[in-house]
Amino acid sequence: MSEHNRPEAFDRLRRLPVVGRAADWGLGPHAVSKRTREAGTRIAGLDVTESVCPYCAVGCGQVVYTRGGELVNIEGNPRSPINQGTLCPKGSASRQLIQQPGRLTTVLYRRPHGTEWEELELEQAVDMIAERVIAAREAGWQDTDERGWRVDRTLGFCSLGGATIDNEENYLIKKGFTALGAVQIENQARI
Repeated sequence: MSEHNRPEAFDRLRRLPVVGRAADWGLGPHAVSKRTREAGTRIAGLDVTESVCPYCAVGCGQVVYTRGGELVNIEGNPRSPINQGTLCPKGSASRQLIQQPGRLTTVLYRRPHGTEWEELELEQAVDMIAERVIAAREAGWQDTDERGWRVDRTLGFCSLGGATIDNEENYLIKKGFTALGAVQIENQARI
């Protein structure tokens, strides 16, 4: 049935907020209230970009406000069918990923039995990590288990992902640690 052939009662029914949104599955222009449409950009004079929260695999929609390339504000996207404008505490704090004054921007390392932190070049830190992963893998490698079954694994290290890692990064980390022979791989993507 085309738009022009619909009964008038159906069109009046669609104008009711709940029915109109349900008819469009919460998407499209009916998902935004008339008041929101008329308001336009919530923070005037800023560039607005729709984005996705980086904290977990849920994929909540965010609205990012910038001025001249500088971040001004991040808030939940009311047009997102996932979070409908809300954000969890992690998503609400995502602006701090960039602008938190105490955010570390260099690699800090404290040597065994040391009492002070020292700055390292990123390349040196990555090389140190790689050497330690290889040594732990070799030291903890098992060809077979106690029953003689072939296992080809290491119990020399594990992976515990953090809550700021997105779904794609978790996928790559899981694949990488599995390729190294690790069996203890977990992610903490909860609040």
